[in-house]
Amino acid sequence: MATYSTERVLRVQHWSDSLFSFSTTRSPGLRFENGQFVMLGIQGDGASRITRAYSIASANYEEELEFYSIKVPHGPLTSRLQFIEPGAALLVSSKPTGTLVLRDLKPGKRLFLLATGTGVAPFLAIAKDPETYERFEEVYLIRGARTIDGLAYADSVLQRLRDKPYIGEFVSSQLRDYPTVTRQAFRNRGRITTLIESGALFENLSTQPLDRERDRLMVCGNMRMIADLSRILDSKGFCVSPRVGVTGDYVIERAFVETYDVAPAGDPAAGDPAAGDPAARGPAADDRDRARRAVQC
Repeated sequence: MATYSTERVLRVQHWSDSLFSFSTTRSPGLRFENGQFVMLGIQGDGASRITRAYSIASANYEEELEFYSIKVPHGPLTSRLQFIEPGAALLVSSKPTGTLVLRDLKPGKRLFLLATGTGVAPFLAIAKDPETYERFEEVYLIRGARTIDGLAYADSVLQRLRDKPYIGEFVSSQLRDYPTVTRQAFRNRGRITTLIESGALFENLSTQPLDRERDRLMVCGNMRMIADLSRILDSKGFCVSPRVGVTGDYVIERAFVETYDVAPAGDPAAGDPAAGDPAARGPAADDRDRARRAVQC
């Protein structure tokens, strides 16, 4: 059973009506790899806890923890979490985990970090990691959002990062940031999948298309996006890391795919209303299977 420490909320910032970030104290005993996630929670009625997985947006060398969250009006946790204020107590699990770690990527020259929505959080931690720039000559952060305000949090983090001594030099010289939106006018528009398949992404970045021999990728976002990108990468000969400790050409956050396996059939909270009925499968079930079938070498 997971153990939890009680941390205190230090800062909260609301970036839009649907997005917010918050920082907490960090237990001295908490160790994690950049890109991993922890379970966050609040104390429910009696002895119960309400917990959900949250990627850590802060780096493993920072003294505080930072998280980025969407607001879900009727979500068991976020419906309450969105109203937290500095000083509030928050439960943080003591065993970080996750598959978005650099050690599970084969050596390469270019690293592409592909994210949608709050899936950018683990990649901000990786962007703060000096090892990222030691292992890869070029790093591309490709982050998608529906509207421009969905880019604001990462914009702020990256600007602060560029201004920091030491790591700021790596970021300024090796990191290319490519934000894109789908529902508003913006300098970059379109879904990440469409931009890759059409070649527009590489044209806009003035760089070469994906090449399995030199490129490595990390993918985090909604399940449909993970499934679609897995299909695209597989078709180009890329091999996914099948599990923690085994290297691949790319990694996906498998926890958010496998979560759907443990939800009971017909559970709307799982996003798969027909999970137990193969004859009445919804798109979420199909996306889950496509993500799981990513080519493993």
